[in-house]
Order: sequence, then structure tokens, then C-alpha cells
Amino acid sequence: MSEARTVLVTGGNRGIGFAIAQEFLARGHRVAVTARSGEGPAGSLTVHADVTDAESIDAAFATVEEKLGPVEVVIANAGVTRDTLLMRMSDDDFTAVIDTNLTGAFRVVKRASKGMLKARYGRIVLISSVVGLLGSAGQVNYAASKSGLVGIARSVTRELGSRGITANVVAPGFIQTDMTDALPEEQQKQYLASIPAGRFATPEEVAKVVAWIASDEAGYISGAVIPVDGGLGMGH
Repeated sequence: MSEARTVLVTGGNRGIGFAIAQEFLARGHRVAVTARSGEGPAGSLTVHADVTDAESIDAAFATVEEKLGPVEVVIANAGVTRDTLLMRMSDDDFTAVIDTNLTGAFRVVKRASKGMLKARYGRIVLISSVVGLLGSAGQVNYAASKSGLVGIARSVTRELGSRGITANVVAPGFIQTDMTDALPEEQQKQYLASIPAGRFATPEEVAKVVAWIASDEAGYISGAVIPVDGGLGMGH
């Protein structure tokens, strides 16, 4: 295993973020999660923060640095949806999703980069979505925010790549969560028909890819988009 690192996962209190935090813990790393409410998995440090507020991000990093040491791996996972068709989407529906999913990731990456530059080591992983490159009716705001993460990762790679820092994007497809379980059976069947693998992913499958791209083994991969989507978004 790579040496133990200090890892921060935003939105680590549920779903994919929770599974990512669990995976890093299982691999022996020191793990902190940010959450607006709720807690991360047992063994992690939970710090309450809101990615739309730069001061709260700064305070969260300060707490993690004090208790676990400088953040070496950051997973920008916090995200929201406000799905509605373009004609009905308000300016606020659009900007609120961008502010959390895209500008929120920028705030987190900017704050994390300070310590990474000093250490000349860092792993930045941005959690996008197959929708970011494939598009999705009713998700103009969400798709825009998730595709924007690719631009962040590639620009950060060009800026910081010579300092031992990588920045990559992981793009999950449909994941088995409370949200997909609640979908009507007919809709679930439709979704499954569009996925070559013929099933939804487990959150753990996404978490293992994230842990690998953040490992020392993946030190020469940067600016990449890694799909974990069962073949749904091929060619995008």
C-alpha cells in the first residue's frame, strides 16, 4: 500500500462520498469529511462546512490540518441537483447548482493547493458524472457544472503538474443509492436498458477507482476523465 496520507472528502456524510471515505479508511489513511449535516463513517473526522462559503472551507481545512496534518488528498464530491426543463429553469436554479458543484470545487481545490504546493505532493480528484459529457434532459445546470470540472482538472494539471500534484476527474454513471432505489420500476428498467453492463454500480465500485487514482501508483496520470459507468457514456 502507498504510505498513509491525510485525505479530505467533501460531502462525505452520504452516498458516494461516504463510500469514498470508508475506502480510504480501509486502506489505512487519515480521513476527514466535510458535511453540512450528518456525519462521515466511523473512524473519520467530520467537520461541518458549506462549499458555497469560502470562510467555512478555510475553517474546515484549518481544523483538519490541526488534527490530522496537512491535506495531501482532496476529493471534491459535494453536489446538489435542481432538475427541471430548460424553459422552466430559473436563474437561481442554474446558479445555485453551479455555485455548489463547480465554484464549490474551485474553492476546495484552491484551499487544498496551498498545502500541496508546500509539500510538493498532492492528489486532487473531482467527482463529476456521466451526465457532464453525455448531457441529460432536465439537467442543463447539473451537466454544465459537472463538465466544468474537466476544465478545472486540466488547467490545474497544467499549472501544478510539475510540483508532484495530479488532478483527475472520476465520472460515475448510475449508482445504486437510495435515490435510484426510489425510482419507479419502469424507469429503472429504461435506465438499465441503456447501460451496456446491464446493472447499476455500487458506491464501493466508484470509491475503489477514486482511491486508486489518488494513490502513488497513479502518479503519472493527470487531467484524465475516468468513467465508472458500465459503458453508458462511451466516446464522450
